[in-house]
Amino acid sequence: MSTNSSNHLVNPAAREAMDKFKMEAASEVGVNLKNGYNGELTSRQAGSVGGQMVKKMIEAYENGMK
Repeated sequence: MSTNSSNHLVNPAAREAMDKFKMEAASEVGVNLKNGYNGELTSRQAGSVGGQMVKKMIEAYENGMK
């Protein structure tokens, strides 16, 4: 049985796609992300990126239902 954490993406292509998606969302909300560790981000900045990602996922889902 695997002991992977719940946020671990096994497929490298999935990891790359998620990183690209995160960078696009960060750019849209004006947060400057870099590849790798971004521990200097404030909670507000990190929340803005995550919120934008969720917003885009919901929009994509809704568009797929049409």
